[in-house]
Amino acid sequence: MANNKAAVKDLISIELPVHIGFIMDGNGRWAGKRGLPRKFGHREGAKAFESIVKYCKNIGIPYISFYAFSTENWKRPKDEVDAIIDLFRKYIDDVRKHIDENVRVIFLGDKSVFDDELRRKMISLENDSKDFTAMTLLIAVNYGGRDEIVRATRNIAMQVKNNQLEVSSINEELFGNYLDTKGIPDVDLLIRPSGELRLSNFLIWQCAYAEFYYTDVLWPDFSPKELDKAILDYSKRVRRFGGV
Repeated sequence: MANNKAAVKDLISIELPVHIGFIMDGNGRWAGKRGLPRKFGHREGAKAFESIVKYCKNIGIPYISFYAFSTENWKRPKDEVDAIIDLFRKYIDDVRKHIDENVRVIFLGDKSVFDDELRRKMISLENDSKDFTAMTLLIAVNYGGRDEIVRATRNIAMQVKNNQLEVSSINEELFGNYLDTKGIPDVDLLIRPSGELRLSNFLIWQCAYAEFYYTDVLWPDFSPKELDKAILDYSKRVRRFGGV
């Protein structure tokens, strides 16, 4: 993998994105094309997730975010939801076995809906990895961008009500400190596979100036080679952030 880092950087003189976001889309369709239940697509998608996480760490991407399960995904069939949550539990246990890899893990979204055991595992992993510096991995579970903004607004409103915060002090920087991504740089490159051309309520505040990259490749087939294509495409973009 170390050679891949040199290959990408030597191919073209580029500045790698600091924060890449991934919408892991297409698992169900991947399974459907093969005549398999949708949960098998999620299993393959989990393998792609692990491969991309390792590759991003090796090429030196400091922050990566993954849309694993949205606030709207609870509407899916129960067996599919159960399969996704089971994969999530397994992933946390697997990370525990490799805690020495120096990767900080943050879970975005409302944890309150999960059972006590799973919630404790999530909080424990966040706490035990909070000082790790090799890379920061953000996983969005029971997450929605609108829900995140509403939760942040409620917290700010409560502080104003309790005279702990002045209305005049509310600005973008302060608001950002009430989001799940407090202290994390905004997304530079947002990647969505599977051919869909929408943000689907993912990090809508943090993606205000993100560069979007879409591909028809389904998530279980999204490989480091596909990520290289996205990064090289990103390197050709001119980011003006509203300027000239």
